[in-house]
Amino acid sequence: MQEDVIVRSKYDNKIAPFVGKQLIKVLTGQRRVGKSYILKQIVLDIKKADISANILYINKEDMLFDRIKTASDLNEYVLENTKEGVKNYVFIDEIQEIAQFEKAMRSLLLNPVYDLYCTGSNANMLSGELSTFLSGRYIEIPVYSLSYNEFLLFHQLESSNLSLMLYLKYGGLPYLKHLELKDEIVYDYLKGVYNTVIYRDVIMRNDIRNTAFLENLVLFLADNIGHLFSAKKISDYLKTQQVNIATTQIINYLNHLFNAFLIYKVRRMDIVGKKIFEIGEKFYFEDLGLRNAIFDYKQSDIGKIIENAVYNHLLYNDYEVKVGQVGAYEIDFVGKRKGEYIYVQVCYLLQEQATIDREFGNLEKINDNYPKMVVSMDEFAGNTRNGIQHIYLRDFLEMEL
Repeated sequence: MQEDVIVRSKYDNKIAPFVGKQLIKVLTGQRRVGKSYILKQIVLDIKKADISANILYINKEDMLFDRIKTASDLNEYVLENTKEGVKNYVFIDEIQEIAQFEKAMRSLLLNPVYDLYCTGSNANMLSGELSTFLSGRYIEIPVYSLSYNEFLLFHQLESSNLSLMLYLKYGGLPYLKHLELKDEIVYDYLKGVYNTVIYRDVIMRNDIRNTAFLENLVLFLADNIGHLFSAKKISDYLKTQQVNIATTQIINYLNHLFNAFLIYKVRRMDIVGKKIFEIGEKFYFEDLGLRNAIFDYKQSDIGKIIENAVYNHLLYNDYEVKVGQVGAYEIDFVGKRKGEYIYVQVCYLLQEQATIDREFGNLEKINDNYPKMVVSMDEFAGNTRNGIQHIYLRDFLEMEL
């Protein structure tokens, strides 16, 4: 185990209360967001606290563990390498690569000599395998690509407008700290990551045949960040482009992209009645760098990009996020956490009075006292209007909400 781990304290703090407990600790998220890195961070913490600890680390991306293909293989490997008289800490990276893994985990969980941890790159793993066999016996910890503050830490940068633009352009995959931040270098790496996610976690896992349509769908979503869509609207649009794809097939492909954590779907809610609308969602990318690598970063897209960055920051801060609706007026984001709400409007610049009136006016129609803010790229933010804050994007991304 390498010792030069940069601690992502958010995850350290979330996992610490469950170390040694008879619960499976499951880290979920897109490939390359740093789940393996966090596992190694946990290992180092355990080794410091328990010098007698027996660490079993199974990395399913390593050929050394290629023979572990089924639940029986996993169970046999752990039993063979168990030490008596000490705590055995079992770490399994990319556990979805092991067929029926949940059966082995359920069996191992019965024995208190084991403390179990795993990572997975497919959300269906939780909604299906784990929730069916291990309900109430696991804790899920979502892992995201680096926040802006983590990006600064990893790249040893001071917060500045230049650092902000690097973050918006290249995103937050942790491995970038080993690369020179230049387009030709970063985007070559990111395209490789994108291809891995698409082919291993989407195409191969779901036996997709129409790969050309799948990739065009991702490009369509990249071009339409922050737009309200439904599968039917996407189908209707594609028909105008002479592409005839059934709505049900589009729904399936979108679900595959969500399950691989490449794309997030954000549903709409009525703020007054708290009703969730069945039709109309927005789509955002887990990592802006991946989006920009496959869809050419352009200054004209900056409005979409900062909206995606704001959404990601709300997720990182543990908010459940929806698109808000107040009558005929839209609120970009409604964040809910522990019964408390936050409302956020996002725009590029507040240069015209009509824009100011729209962004602040929509928030003024919400009749409660929860925090409300407009986030933009205006550096001279800080003013308020009827208690609604105007915040510069860089300041917002530095905030612990």
